[in-house]
This record gives sequence, C-alpha cells and structure tokens, in this order.
Amino acid sequence: MRDLQAAGGAALSGQDETQQRGRAVRLLAITGALVLLADLATKQLTLWALTDGEAVRLLGGAVYLTLTRNSGAAFSLGSDYTFIFPIITLVVLGWIGWLARSLRSVPWAVALGLVLGGALGNLTDRVFRAPGPLVGHVVDMVSLFDPHGRVWPVFNLADSALMAGVGLGILLELTGRQRDGRRLRPEPSPAEPSPAEPSPAAPSPAATGAAAVTSSARGGS
Repeated sequence: MRDLQAAGGAALSGQDETQQRGRAVRLLAITGALVLLADLATKQLTLWALTDGEAVRLLGGAVYLTLTRNSGAAFSLGSDYTFIFPIITLVVLGWIGWLARSLRSVPWAVALGLVLGGALGNLTDRVFRAPGPLVGHVVDMVSLFDPHGRVWPVFNLADSALMAGVGLGILLELTGRQRDGRRLRPEPSPAEPSPAEPSPAAPSPAATGAAAVTSSARGGS
C-alpha cells in the first residue's frame, strides 16, 4: 500500500514539474515574440518617419532619434565581418533551446525570452535587409546625449531587450535562483559547540569516609 502511495506521489510530482516547465516555456516564447514584434514595429516606424542624417532631439538632448544602419556590432565593431553575427545569433538561439529543457522558473523564462526576442530582432535585419541575406544592416535609432552616437553607441529595442535579459540573468544567478525553480541558499555556518556543563565531581575517598563516620555518629546519638 505504501509503495502505491509513493508511486502516486512521484507521478503527481512529475506531472507538476511538467506543467511548470510548460508554463515557463510558453512564457519564454510569448516574451520573445512580443519583443520581436515590438522591435520590428519600431524599426519600421523609424524608416517611415526619419531620413538618413536626420536627428530628433528629445528630453532636452538626453535622447536623440537618428536613423542609423549598422553593419557591425556596437561602435560599428566588426563591420567588415557582418556574416559572423548571424552565426553567433544561431549559437545563442541553440543555447536558449538547450536551457529550456530544464526551465521551470518564471523569472528565468522572462530573462531568456528577452534575449530570444532581441536576438531574433537583429537576426531578422541581418537576413532580410539590404545589402543582402546574412549581411544585412541592422536599423538603429536611439542615441544618448549626442545625435551621432559619440557618447554611447546608437541602439534599438532589440539591443535593449538583450541587455535587460542578460542583466536579469546575472541578477538571478547572484541571488541563487535556478532555472529549474529551485533557489540555492547559503549553508548555515556550523554552530559553535556550547561549553559543556561541569559534571559533579566524584567524592574523594576521604570525603566518603568522613561522611560515613558522621552518619554513624548521628545514628548513635
């Protein structure tokens, strides 16, 4: 009977884990899809509303909207090796798929979803935009404190999602939150042994003899 109850409990536990994993993977996919759609929409709006070299000043110059077509990474690094970036993105997508196998944590699902959506957003540009497949230029539009990206590289929503996802993942690691839903806690330091209470000293033979003499004397009085 106990074996049947244990088997039933294990089955329920496995079912719960499967449901948790399903919810986490769905949340990862939904987050990634929302980021991708938002990134595509903002890029298309930028192409419609801005022309090359035009800058729109916002928040007193803290933010500028400027259309930039980037063939490389941040600060235009690797602009002569554009084809490498889609390969890196495919590796990242494979890594996310591998992590999703044991995913049961909601915060980790959001973090990986942000990375997924950001990676897909820029990969879409690399594949479908000019000058051609796998060498397409990424559309960037946000520049901080300078209209030409001389303070901080011009970026887009996909870049922001990538940075947010990576930052959230680092925070989760530092706080001990695992992708399978567990949370690691620091092991408590071993308690210092309490000082042993002194045990009553055994009476010495002299004291025993004295007590016997005293008891005999009292009994005979």
